[in-house]
Amino acid sequence: MITVTGATGNIGRTLVDLLAASGEEVVAVSRQPRIAGTPAGVRWSRADVGEAASLRPALEGARALFLTLGGELNHRGESPTALLDAAAQAGVERIVLVSSQVSATRPDAPSHARLREFEAAVRAWGRDFTVLRPSGFASNAFAWAETVRAERTVFAPFGDVALPVIDPADIAAVAAAALREDGHAGRVYELTGPEPISPRRQAAAISEALGEDVTFVELSRADAQARMARFMPEQVAAGTLDVLGAPLPAEQRVSPDVDTVLGRPAGPFADWVARNLPAFR
Repeated sequence: MITVTGATGNIGRTLVDLLAASGEEVVAVSRQPRIAGTPAGVRWSRADVGEAASLRPALEGARALFLTLGGELNHRGESPTALLDAAAQAGVERIVLVSSQVSATRPDAPSHARLREFEAAVRAWGRDFTVLRPSGFASNAFAWAETVRAERTVFAPFGDVALPVIDPADIAAVAAAALREDGHAGRVYELTGPEPISPRRQAAAISEALGEDVTFVELSRADAQARMARFMPEQVAAGTLDVLGAPLPAEQRVSPDVDTVLGRPAGPFADWVARNLPAFR
């Protein structure tokens, strides 16, 4: 059995589908109710990754755990050892943790201190682990969906700064491999898209997919941070904008790790748009 936390998120939903399709017994964990379209046989458990006690029932009998931190858990919560102790007591032998590329490229960034804390705890856990360090998500473009629908406009900062954003479906595919297969223990995979792409070019890809003009309007950093602070801690928003506005060479580099694990290149941003086009119509 495999326990998947964050099962209603962009990565978790796809991962649950992939594991169920491969015949795995899956327990999907979230703080939200079961979502429509979940494969038959998947068991849902309402729990909070930030409270190990609530997660214990979902861990009983699991051999592997997919661990992702969402929202406020990137900023605060129980010590990671509380969750890892609960996993060990339940008999979990393997953990796949979603961290961030920034954990390596900016090891002193306050915005990613919590993820670094989890990485260190997983490494010290004493059992099999794999750490995934994705770059920015293609799905962050969902933040533009409302204004694209209403005004055919994308508002974003740093319009011409290009980064290799990754499709969350590729993260889920790598996670599925690491959870099910041997050979990934102790590995750290940096997961990026196949090429750097700027916000302006992302807007153009949405425009092309819609077959309609979509205008790009560049925001100031201050305006962008005010918008981001509505749905993420201020410190995390500031750290994210540091990367978006002044990326390090390592953050603009395309990693081969998706291809290494899956035997195929990472999917381009245009493919992500095509699959999610109804959100922008």
